[in-house]
Amino acid sequence: MASLKKLAGQTAWYGVSSIFARLLNYLLTPYLTLKFSKATYGEMSIVYAAIPFLNVIFTYGMETAYFRFSNRGLDQKKVFSTGSLSLITSTILLTAGMILFRNQIAGLLNLRDHPQFITWAAYIIALDTLTTLPFAKLRNDNRPRKYASIRVLSIVVNIALVYFFYSVLPDIAKNNPGSFFANWYDPALGAGYFIIAGIISSAVTFLVLLPEFFSFRLEWNKKLWVEMMLYTLPLMIAGFGGMINETFDRIMLGRWAPMAGHTAKMAEVGIYGACYKLSILITLFVQAFRMGAEPFFFQQAGNEDAPRTYARVMKYFVITICCMFLMVALYLDLWKHFIQNRQMWVGLTVVPILLLANMCLGVYYNLAIWYKLSQKTGAGATITLVGAAITLIINFFFIPYYSYMACAWATLICYATMMVISYIWGQRVYPIPYPVKKLLGYFAFMLLLYFLYIGAGHIITSVGMHYLLATLFLVSYIVYIMRKEREELQRLPVIGRMLK
Repeated sequence: MASLKKLAGQTAWYGVSSIFARLLNYLLTPYLTLKFSKATYGEMSIVYAAIPFLNVIFTYGMETAYFRFSNRGLDQKKVFSTGSLSLITSTILLTAGMILFRNQIAGLLNLRDHPQFITWAAYIIALDTLTTLPFAKLRNDNRPRKYASIRVLSIVVNIALVYFFYSVLPDIAKNNPGSFFANWYDPALGAGYFIIAGIISSAVTFLVLLPEFFSFRLEWNKKLWVEMMLYTLPLMIAGFGGMINETFDRIMLGRWAPMAGHTAKMAEVGIYGACYKLSILITLFVQAFRMGAEPFFFQQAGNEDAPRTYARVMKYFVITICCMFLMVALYLDLWKHFIQNRQMWVGLTVVPILLLANMCLGVYYNLAIWYKLSQKTGAGATITLVGAAITLIINFFFIPYYSYMACAWATLICYATMMVISYIWGQRVYPIPYPVKKLLGYFAFMLLLYFLYIGAGHIITSVGMHYLLATLFLVSYIVYIMRKEREELQRLPVIGRMLK
């Protein structure tokens, strides 16, 4: 129980920072959907789909390698220095390559009118890559407060700049046409100012992390680097496949949506990108959980009771994301108002599908510990590549007919398949006593309540009754869980006192 409390504490800090930061960023959704046309929002979505995709190549799994080798009794400074020198060198080369071939990359992303977006995206990726190990060091050293503060600062700076570029700067240019800002302002740049804001906020993050960044020594340990690369290259392949699963659908949608013309295709991407944001609640929790769980899992690996700990973590994780699914899916009529452009509401049908997809992804991240601990990272690459193949095949064949609905179903099928394969394979290599039947029961009851609500929605016309029914179903699910887990929940600090 003590280890779970430690994980909960770390996840809380990482979670508060991540959720608060992402929620602040999430609040940009109504603002941006109000300021941008569907096509402009689509262009922004494509750029920010490409950034994490390319970020996997830039970081090539070095963060996880740092956690792994730092917790194997090796000199942590040596591990940090070797990893940092590797990332610095590769970042310089890859950034130069992106800038050199920016026109070709812009053509692939259907952004031929804005090749400068690729150059600016390269700057963001480079700065984010250089902060990867400093952030990992904060996590490994159990310094979540500083980690949280820097993450939140970055988002606050980004939001302030976005507001300045899209609300303040146009007024300055209009009222003072001869000023410096008026000469600098270009209304045709559209989503470009959002990317510029990203460059500045990434630069601020890098500057704040300079003490951690420069804590490396100019010592290159070739043998250690080779070991780290052998460990991390399969993870890079897995991460590369993972980004195909997470973001490549928007890039494919921008090319093959069944609409004529660039603007219409970008509009479809904009609709899908905006509605994708509504699945953010589960995404936020999964991200926060990963921040605390990855170093925690490695630190627990040597304990005899580690498998039981991992199983209990999984149980609470599944319970939490089931509640989150209901919170979003049952109150979708409220959440949709975060999208201020009502023309984008046509895509709301993808939200429950994407919520289920992100639930499967979260479970997969939990299950993935078996191949990381057993040094079988190639298995992770294989599983993720299977998922990537599913994503590419479904989207390739069905986007031309079903547009973004194909993207949503491809995402769900992909993550569900990865989850199942990882569980079956992992139980053979590193058995963990997951309470599978109980978890499936919780999941089934969640779906039952959701479909009952959808069925009732065809009969009930009152908005107030809809919200009342949603609240009743959500409370029923929470009560059901608390009764099933009463004995164990009573041992928890706050919830336990409530139950007693």
